[in-house]
Amino acid sequence: MAAGAPRIFVSHLSGTAVFDPNGDQVGRVRDLVAMLRVGKKPPRLLGLVVELSTRRRIFLPMTRVTGIESGQVITTGVVNVRRFEQRPTERLVLGEMLDRRVRLVETGEEVAVLDVSVQQLPARRDWEIDRVFVRKGKAGALRRKGETLTVEWSAVTGFSLEEHGQGAENLLATFEQLRPADLANVLHHLSAKRRAEVAAALDDDRLADVLEELPEDDQIEILGKLKEERAADVLEAMDPDDAADLLAELPEDDKERLLTLMQPDDAADVRRLMAYEERTAGGLMTTEPIVLRPDSTVADALARVRMEDLSPALAAQVYVCRPPDETPTGKYLGTVHFQRLLRDPPYTLVSSILDDDLRPLSPQAPLPAVAGFFATYDMVAAPVVDDSGSLLGAVTVDDVLDHMLPDDWRETEFHQEEGGDHHGGG
Repeated sequence: MAAGAPRIFVSHLSGTAVFDPNGDQVGRVRDLVAMLRVGKKPPRLLGLVVELSTRRRIFLPMTRVTGIESGQVITTGVVNVRRFEQRPTERLVLGEMLDRRVRLVETGEEVAVLDVSVQQLPARRDWEIDRVFVRKGKAGALRRKGETLTVEWSAVTGFSLEEHGQGAENLLATFEQLRPADLANVLHHLSAKRRAEVAAALDDDRLADVLEELPEDDQIEILGKLKEERAADVLEAMDPDDAADLLAELPEDDKERLLTLMQPDDAADVRRLMAYEERTAGGLMTTEPIVLRPDSTVADALARVRMEDLSPALAAQVYVCRPPDETPTGKYLGTVHFQRLLRDPPYTLVSSILDDDLRPLSPQAPLPAVAGFFATYDMVAAPVVDDSGSLLGAVTVDDVLDHMLPDDWRETEFHQEEGGDHHGGG
């Protein structure tokens, strides 16, 4: 849904058909999932509860929704068919918000919630509940009686979390804006019981980001307290190299059980990484760099670089290869750096602006050689290519630093920050 598009009232979405990009129906919308926030902040819309033809209800994240228009929902076509389970911080919009009694902030008058509207934030993939359609009148009165009006979310009270709200909900709402590394610091200093409660309440993507920033012992402890299917979902959401590092620390039976529960493509990436020694380019790399075909244009490359989920290091360059364009690829042809993409016209073919003099890393290259490569060429990411010339992945500078610092550097960093002023990095 494009920025500036009209708001959508959720009652109109109930029963709406959900389609994949090919026009095949995936299922129908049965509810919406939102997360309340402290104070007057509008709730975030996390996703949709979609009922498949088999009557199984699954969760469809809003990040997988590409359009809501003309009485239909269009998705990316990639859905996880595991059964939907509501988490402590989540609210079902149709099931738990509509018909609720709340109060108008200005007058204190009690009103009934008839509907709420959602809207996508400008230039972002986030969605919020922005307005509430209410009817005045006493509880139990006929629905057709009483004045109706639409008000801003902040104009009503009775939904949002209070400051003394439930523990995990309040903690997550309070630290919602923290970067993953800073939230990891918070979790590290909680009791084991409290840490498990908060981890259980985080959504998969957020928990995956936080796990990547935690010391190894905390990672293993948290993963071990999740239900196995949930643990597999979180591992899928992690960067493949981080998931491989975490799984490598688990007993063999646990590792195989979790890999079996993961989606086959995700599990295959992780297994491939686990085949390499940990302190080599193959063990350090991610299998998800930006890969383009020779006939792609600068405009194509910039569209990929703009993807919100990419780390700055992975967005710094694109790799041009012959098909297939997922790792392991066809023949690796060269790299195009982000600055070069900014200097050339959008219609320029990436194959015409390659840096093909840059020597790629071998998957067997040891950590000191990888670090030397980054220092010599002032790089933040580097391609990893096998003997046949296929691109296997890319190593980023953050992974090199992670493995060159002492094993307990995360715990040391957390303790150094404790008691001092803390400011997010730029």
